Amino acid sequence: MSTGKIGVATGNLFPIIKKFLYSDHEIFLRELVSNAVDASRKLQVLASSGDFKGEAGGLKVRVKADKAAGTLTISDNGIGMTAEEVDKYINQIAFSGAEEFLAKYKDNGAAIIGHFGLGFYSAFMVSDKVEILTKSYKEGAKAVRWTCEGNPEYTMEETEKAERGTDIILHLNEEEKEFLEDTKINELLSKYCKFLPVPVVFGKKKEWKDGEYKETDEDNVINDLDPAWTRKPSDLKEEDYLKFYHELYPMAPDPLFHIHLNVDYPFTLTGILYFPKIENKFEIQKNKIQLYCNQVFVTDSVEGIVPEYLTLLHGVIDSPDIPLNVSRSYLQSDRNVKKISNHITKKVADSLTDIFKTQREEYEKKWDDLKIFIQYGMLTDEKFAERANSIFLLKNTEGKYFTYEEYQNLIKAEQTDKDKKLVFLYATDVHEQYTYIEAAKSRGYDVLLMDGQLDTHFINHLEQKTPDHRFVRVDSDVIDKLIPKSETKDVAWSHEEQENLRAVFSSQLPKEGGMYMVSFEALGENAEPVVVTRSEFMRRMKDMAALSPGMSFYGSMGDQVTLVVNTEHRLVKGILEDEKREMDAKIEPINAEVKEVEKKKAEIDELNKDKKFDEIPQVDKDRKADYDKQLDELRKRKESLLDEYGKGNKIVGQLIDLALLANGLLKGAALDKFVKRSVELIK
Repeated sequence: MSTGKIGVATGNLFPIIKKFLYSDHEIFLRELVSNAVDASRKLQVLASSGDFKGEAGGLKVRVKADKAAGTLTISDNGIGMTAEEVDKYINQIAFSGAEEFLAKYKDNGAAIIGHFGLGFYSAFMVSDKVEILTKSYKEGAKAVRWTCEGNPEYTMEETEKAERGTDIILHLNEEEKEFLEDTKINELLSKYCKFLPVPVVFGKKKEWKDGEYKETDEDNVINDLDPAWTRKPSDLKEEDYLKFYHELYPMAPDPLFHIHLNVDYPFTLTGILYFPKIENKFEIQKNKIQLYCNQVFVTDSVEGIVPEYLTLLHGVIDSPDIPLNVSRSYLQSDRNVKKISNHITKKVADSLTDIFKTQREEYEKKWDDLKIFIQYGMLTDEKFAERANSIFLLKNTEGKYFTYEEYQNLIKAEQTDKDKKLVFLYATDVHEQYTYIEAAKSRGYDVLLMDGQLDTHFINHLEQKTPDHRFVRVDSDVIDKLIPKSETKDVAWSHEEQENLRAVFSSQLPKEGGMYMVSFEALGENAEPVVVTRSEFMRRMKDMAALSPGMSFYGSMGDQVTLVVNTEHRLVKGILEDEKREMDAKIEPINAEVKEVEKKKAEIDELNKDKKFDEIPQVDKDRKADYDKQLDELRKRKESLLDEYGKGNKIVGQLIDLALLANGLLKGAALDKFVKRSVELIK
């Protein structure tokens, strides 16, 4: 037996491993099983080259928990180690400048394991004592037992071991006894070791018998040795890709498309990426791509390895050129990672372009689900936007699909405004905006359906790229102003008539749920008497605020709604006539007073028209202020009379409610009141 100190320049190694790797302590099992798989594959290589003459078949890695002894053992029948190799690979930790290394990484323990070949030492994160029992494949080799209790001292001695290979025996500390539970071990093996290329065995398979699960004699192999991404695309059928997807995501619906990655120069990259079908558009899940290194699971947080928009995809990426443990700063500066990211972007764009060109009908069928990925990519990745420019589609309210160029050609003749800008009309809900869509179609216009969660951002993106194009929602203005071809028709009413009717209609506007205003337009006698429009700017800001926390100011604001009163409709003309008949006698004295006060105010202004404000006599300033106060009071008296009259006008209330109802804005008590009023009017 021999004793000694592990060859590292400081005794601080073990405290750092235990303290700074604690948050990632479960990776110890990944590291030890991976080492066992490496040992097995090395024996396969030696056997294939003729350097090992024995029987290399039946290679397995076994994981065994012993609750009574408090040990967890990871065993393999691979290459094994001699005493000299244990001394070289375990006792002499192979790096220079240990003090500098430990100082550099003391606050980033995750960078130690894997990146610096210290995978075995992750065992000390969970163990009070670790034993190695190993026997080399070499003829005449003696078995060796190595023991260490989490400090630089170790013991090493010859021992008995019948078979070649290595057992790593962990004596778990009290805080880590959960790693002796079958459910926990199964969870970690499924997470980290599910696709390792050598069988990983944990216990025996169980079958239901006599009302309970009983163990069989068959090993419980937890991993798929030959996952789909490791095979050639030519060897796989569509059902193989589908089967593998459901192996990764058992509860997910079938994906839209898949892309097989297979690169061996200038870097090594394999994998399969899937475009998932997102059933609930409000639950977009990232971090569904699993990153592997030689079939060893690393992480499902792949930001920095793939472009941001591709984090919406599902699937697997495997590359030995990405270390098992890396920091974000390392990823951002690593050349291979950048090359891999660029390649994936190009591969995705090229694959989608190929599908579009060769299977356009199938592409269109899946566009509604595919759209979010294309839009997200074009919004966040300039290179992808350039590649995808010819394959993103626009869908109109009739369910037809067009490329951007195709759609421009379709609408150019009818939807170019007087300023030579091409106007893209769109709706977000074909049912709620049905009336507006039909009005647009009656003019020969086409209307797009833009009902996706990224459509508002994407519209802004398109307008920035093509300044001579405008996107306008069909309910944002009256039909004549959506695509102005010439100057709009003037309203024939006087200013006073408009102001009086504005007060009458305003009296019955909703007081909650948004900002409501009244305007007047000459829309024609066959148009609706009252039309609701919504501010394009405010609506876009609110839509963007829903996805951008920094714009919460707009999100807290109500809708900006305008009730456009059609001055040429017979019902509206009748309301104006009734208002004059009922209110002229009451309002005329107020108007006369207003004119008299305004005349006096004008006289003061005329006297002081050439004077600066400081030169105007104070008495004139006071008189003018008094006149302003009188005018304000007179206007309030007038508005009060009109407001009282308006509230009692059932036709005004009915027209307003009909317009609100057509836009889904009439609810609750207001809707109930409308129904009752409708019954009264019918009687």
